Amino acid sequence: MDEDLCLKFDEVERILFENKPLQVPETAIQRVSKSYDFLKGFCSDKVIYGINTGFGPMAQWRVDDAYLSDLQYNIIRSHATGAGEPLGDLDVRAAMIARLGTVLQGKSGIHPDVVPLFVEFINRGIYPFIPRHGSVGASGDLVQLAHIALTLIGEGEVHYKNEWRPSADVLRENGLQPLQIHIREGLSLTNGTSVMTGISVVNQHYAETLLDWAILATVWMNEIASSFDDLMAEPLNKARRHNGQQYVAAKMRELAKGSACLQQREHELYDNGHSDNKVFEHKVQAYYSLRCAPQIYGPIYDTLCYSRNILEEELNAASDNPIVDSETQNVYHGGNFHGDYISLEEDKVKIAMVRLAMTSERQLNYLFHDRINGILPPFLNMGTLGLNYGMQACQFTATSTTAECQTLAMPNYVHSIPNNNDNQDIVSMGTNTALLCRQVIDNCFQVMAIQFIALAQATDCLGIASKLAPATKHHYDAVRKLVPMFVEDTPFYKDIAAVERYLRIENLSN
Repeated sequence: MDEDLCLKFDEVERILFENKPLQVPETAIQRVSKSYDFLKGFCSDKVIYGINTGFGPMAQWRVDDAYLSDLQYNIIRSHATGAGEPLGDLDVRAAMIARLGTVLQGKSGIHPDVVPLFVEFINRGIYPFIPRHGSVGASGDLVQLAHIALTLIGEGEVHYKNEWRPSADVLRENGLQPLQIHIREGLSLTNGTSVMTGISVVNQHYAETLLDWAILATVWMNEIASSFDDLMAEPLNKARRHNGQQYVAAKMRELAKGSACLQQREHELYDNGHSDNKVFEHKVQAYYSLRCAPQIYGPIYDTLCYSRNILEEELNAASDNPIVDSETQNVYHGGNFHGDYISLEEDKVKIAMVRLAMTSERQLNYLFHDRINGILPPFLNMGTLGLNYGMQACQFTATSTTAECQTLAMPNYVHSIPNNNDNQDIVSMGTNTALLCRQVIDNCFQVMAIQFIALAQATDCLGIASKLAPATKHHYDAVRKLVPMFVEDTPFYKDIAAVERYLRIENLSN
């Protein structure tokens, strides 16, 4: 595919999270037109699935030429059968971008009018109603994509300017014409992996954000513990060879620059004068949740690098069926709609995020457990012990939320149930997997929000704010603007929500 036609992941992120308008190069539209023109001339007097046959197990029945347009409308209307709460605007926007990415490959034989209509929906903030439940991820996201297609033909509902309204009214208000059926627009719009891909793109953004916060939090943790800094040393981590581990260690070294809290082993333990010591008050090696961060977060980084690549490929993939190839002058029947690539990656991302939540929870336990850390009051309680409780109950929330993550860690990729008269005898459940991954990511933000409140409180307990590295001090100040230091008991639920919002929105690269 030509470089200028690719939907780069970074560019999609800017469209989603910075509201940058989506623009389609003219060369892409020409490719779509070429595919449509080829199919229009090729399909006459041939049996081609979904153009003049029924769908799925009904493919054995030929459809009379008089009803070919009805056939395309029927698949849209008959498959708009989703249930449950609607997906959020961000997920719907991402799904529409992913669907447009498939169309722009010029392998669908779809009419070029589809392209500008998609662009208008995306750029004007017109979001089709897409229920959470309905996809088994085999012929892609048939049910949920049908809900998108339903709004493009002027039926169904859309979320527009924070209101649910009939699609026909919003189209009319924006001077847009409903999509007309030409050859196979119904099948092309409903067949593919775009909803699971869109949800996964949003997941990827937030998973990468969480990893950045986890690395920073771990540096801050080690500052509080006054750990020896060789846990992040380049020679140590290079000896393990793995790219992710070396990346995390390098990131930790960068974030730790300027810290007056970390200790250097060569000065504290390697210089002369320690041979007579029998017991060392300060731990010679920190607990694993602090010391092994490069080894724990390294595999998470590598996992996210791989999933990012898979998602970028899927954004630029022809994921419907059949594939209309104007270059070879042929139409190929197969299974590009199968969602295994997405389902497997989202399970991996989900498991990686569970591990991140577990590590954050264990670091919290270090801060709260005075007999483990040996330097902080129980539960960071700066009030009267027995009368006041500090952050004791916050640990209940963090622990229970982490436990839910562990329950959700079971791979969903392996949960295939045959359906569709056994035509779909093995399915990916990719959209379910992406949604389960989302739940884990949301949980992770909650656990980490509690951790950042605890980190700020622990810093004040020790009075070391001025000794923190500039990177960690910046976020200490930010958290303290949201949650001032506390002595008396106070409800925390609004504070947790406020810090969670900060973690989702703040850009660590700034």
